[in-house]
Amino acid sequence: MSHSDKGMRVAGAWLALASITLALALVFHGPPSPDLGVQMQHIADGSLRWSIVHWGAAASLSCFAIAALIALTAGSRLTQDWWTMSAWAVLPIGALWTTSTAVAEATVVFNAAITGNREVFETWWMYAEGRGNGFAAMAIAFTVIAANEARQPHGGVAHWAARIATVAGAASFAGWVLGSWLNLAFGGPIWLISSLVMCLWLAWFGLSLVRVQAGQVTMRRDIPSKA
Repeated sequence: MSHSDKGMRVAGAWLALASITLALALVFHGPPSPDLGVQMQHIADGSLRWSIVHWGAAASLSCFAIAALIALTAGSRLTQDWWTMSAWAVLPIGALWTTSTAVAEATVVFNAAITGNREVFETWWMYAEGRGNGFAAMAIAFTVIAANEARQPHGGVAHWAARIATVAGAASFAGWVLGSWLNLAFGGPIWLISSLVMCLWLAWFGLSLVRVQAGQVTMRRDIPSKA
């Protein structure tokens, strides 16, 4: 197995693990509320779930960073063009930014919500929201990655699915802008639903990289030697 084949296979495994874990976290997270009082009460009412979800999100985001770093060093078709290489490079930066958001919300924000400390809650929520812009960067990166797969003649996933993922990635970014930057209530649900669709495709894509690369190795082994 060549270095690029092994890199794609390992990156795909980490990508699938990250996507499945993040999808589960998003399902139990729900859309954020633009009203901080409502959000604070929401966290306090589901304190244990909130903590578990955000520690899970932090783990999944770390897995995304690992997948991206492996993909960048594999020298495979995933990073052949400047835009795809840039997308995979943006991914770990966005993931690490958003990881700090998840950790802050699982610790300081969580504690402020259950103790009713509004001042600390608002301060750390603004910090978490700022660092959470890394998710918007990740959405852009995923959009580029999915669009590149949609134009591949022999990609690992169906072209229609890659096109849907491209739209979902763009919608995730738009939802984040509407909800986080413009404080529009409908931005949260758009972000949540499109991010879930994006994660499902990423899991499929990651597993396809593992399967396709494994299949190629098997085919090479089955080819008789000319010697």
